[in-house]
Amino acid sequence: MKSPKDKMFESQDNGAAGQGMSSEALEYLKKAQQGDPEAQFNLGWCYENGKGVKQDYQKAVEWYTKAAEQGLARAQCNLGWCYANGKGVKQDWQKAAEWYAKAAEQGNADAQCILGVSYADGKGVKQDWQKAAEWYTKAAEQGLAAAQCNLGWCYANGQGVKQDWQKAVEWFTKAAEQGLAAAQCNLGWCYANGQGVKQDYQRAVEWYTKAAEQGEAVAQCILGVSYADGKGVKQDYQRAVEWYTKAAEQGFAAAQYNLGVSYENGNGVKQDCQNAVEWYTKAAQQGDEYAKEALKRLR
Repeated sequence: MKSPKDKMFESQDNGAAGQGMSSEALEYLKKAQQGDPEAQFNLGWCYENGKGVKQDYQKAVEWYTKAAEQGLARAQCNLGWCYANGKGVKQDWQKAAEWYAKAAEQGNADAQCILGVSYADGKGVKQDWQKAAEWYTKAAEQGLAAAQCNLGWCYANGQGVKQDWQKAVEWFTKAAEQGLAAAQCNLGWCYANGQGVKQDYQRAVEWYTKAAEQGEAVAQCILGVSYADGKGVKQDYQRAVEWYTKAAEQGFAAAQYNLGVSYENGNGVKQDCQNAVEWYTKAAQQGDEYAKEALKRLR
């Protein structure tokens, strides 16, 4: 038997649903009110994303909760995200971790990866790198690129697992081949430094380029360095400046410093000390010590 509170909620929601809801969202509502967990999840997703209804995080949480309490893993994962980000509820990392865990234990790869991050960061749970690596592994083995990249990082740094550069490269490669920019950048670094693979500057540049073209600031900066040094590509200061600029405009301090050096020395651009100072200043404001020294020299 439904409680009066449930009846009141449904009546109010149904009344509002008559106006401003898409036919698809309305269909979800009808099924959701009958207790269908998939419909409850879909309606929650509609409210979260403002699809077919006016965006309303509180209603999203209400419907995700109904589906999550019935054991739907996707809803549990999304509800965890709401608690982690304070969307529709007061931010609560512990509750977020609890819901992620429920979904992760059912095999939901996204939840497994996010739970791994929770253990790595110590948010909602006590920091535990071994558990982080365990959850990353479960998600990585299901093919989730983000988990594969994170697991690669664990192997590269010996966090939660014994350091193993070869395994790091294997996992970075799996994620990179799926197009994940962070993994492409990490894999480029491995090739550039001969960690887990034979050193190969050309292959490094290839991977840096893939990541840089997706807007990965670290890769853009390192690619700029590759062009400036002529490692893996023909030396080209103009191309170096182009890549430094892309990363610098995203606020990446190392690229801002490198761009300042380019302007100060006239490498790839017309020499311009004023522009050099502007870029050094941006980098120095983020704590870059080289930029601070450059400013002392120029002022």
